[in-house]
Formats: sequence, C-alpha cells, structure tokens
Amino acid sequence: MKRRVVAGIGILGLCIALAPSEVEGQDLPRRLGGENGPKKATDAKRPAPKLADGTVDLSGIWTGGGDAPIPRLLGKAKFDELLQPWAKQKMASLKEADDPYFYCMPGGPLRITGGFAWRLVQPAGERSKYVFMLQEGNAHSFRQIFMDGRKHPQDPDPTWYGHSIGHWEGDTLVVDTVGLNDKFWLDSAGTPHTEQLHLIEKYTRTDYNTLRRVVTIDDPGTFTKPFDITYEAKLGEPGSEIIEYFCIENNQWGERTNPNATAPAIPVAK
Repeated sequence: MKRRVVAGIGILGLCIALAPSEVEGQDLPRRLGGENGPKKATDAKRPAPKLADGTVDLSGIWTGGGDAPIPRLLGKAKFDELLQPWAKQKMASLKEADDPYFYCMPGGPLRITGGFAWRLVQPAGERSKYVFMLQEGNAHSFRQIFMDGRKHPQDPDPTWYGHSIGHWEGDTLVVDTVGLNDKFWLDSAGTPHTEQLHLIEKYTRTDYNTLRRVVTIDDPGTFTKPFDITYEAKLGEPGSEIIEYFCIENNQWGERTNPNATAPAIPVAK
C-alpha cells in the first residue's frame, strides 16, 4: 500500500519524504489539514449562523485553535513567573523528540484543535446533549462534550481528553474539563501539567469565518495561579472534508530520533 504523508504544524519537520514542489504553492490552512485539507473560507463578513432553535452554529471544518506554544502566547517572562520550580526543571530537560504527540499519542484537549484540520459536530434539537470534536490527524481521535446538564464524576479515571461538560452563555459555548492524565504535553513547547489540571474553555464564533477560544488553565500542581490564553480557528471552505489518517501506520519519528530504540518511552509530567 502506498504510504501517505500528511503535513501538520507539529510534524512538518517529519515529512522529509515530501518533495519541496509538493509543499510550495499550498497556503497554510491547506497544509495544516494535510494534502487534502481545507482552504480558508472567504466570507468572513457574514454573521455567525444559527440553528433552528436559535443556538449559534459552531459546526464545521476548522484549522488551528489550540497548538500555539503557551510561552509564546503569554511572553516568556510572564510564563516563567507562572511555573513552579519542578515544572521549569522539567521543561528544561525536554527535547522535541520527547513529545508523546510525535509517537501518535493523543494531544489532549488543547492540541486536538492544533496542527491538523478538525471538525466540530454540534447536533441540534433533541440530539443536542453532545458536542464532538473530530481530529483525523495523529491519533484518529475524538473529544466528547456532554451538554445534557450532568455533573463531573466525583473521582474520574484520568484520560487523555478528560471529562468535559458544556453549557451555553448567550452565544458562547463554555466547556469545563477535569479528569485529565499527565501523559501529554499541553503544547509543542513541552508545557507540563499534573492530574489536577482543570480547563475552562469559551468558544465564540466572532464572525462566519472565525472561532475564538479563550482557555483558563488552572493546575495548582504546576502553576502558581490560573491564567488565560486565547486561540483562534479559521473555517474551511464549504464542502471541505477531513480525510482518514492513522499516524501509527507511517510513524518514523522514533527511527529518526533514536534508531536503536525498540519502543518509545512516553514521558509524563513528573
């Protein structure tokens, strides 16, 4: 079977088998979604659409919105002030080759909307008790957000995407997530976290083409206080699709970074 190489922000450096002529001429959103990824929609001046029940419609194929390094977003000085000593030491010891994402592991709630195009699925009416985020890059994974009014479990088993519950505040979708494991990096810079991590995300479609995401990160095991970061995703052209991709079928990262390794060791925050 012919191998298919997909280029995303996080793994663009891996795609050395891709000839330069295949990359040149493609705009950034297309590369973010891979060879068949979406181009950016052009009708940004239109207002955000709404469903029949009046709820703003966030659904669609989006690119970006979660992979930018947190130190860059905040500024290094402010970021360093937020880190506890162990977290500073941890980040200083990490190499790019240590990123679990490069071994086809899930990237967690932030990076699922990162380097590859992704789809937000928002059922209407009686089916509106769920919102889904689908990513066909890396781990071929999805994130589930419960919209039916349930509470978090008292002692959730830690997972890659955690337990997410959502509700609407006007036209803003608010998502509360707990129960996350510490096996993934929060970003491509290697920002660590513990299982105490608590995320509050606010999604607002500021115009037809733009989805703003404000994230409050609260992890008393890693940071000295909670803080906010803001991301922005862009809508793909009408008719855009995400194409099935299993990273593990073509994962050569371990061979290139450590040819003698028999299996990658997935680093944890502590």
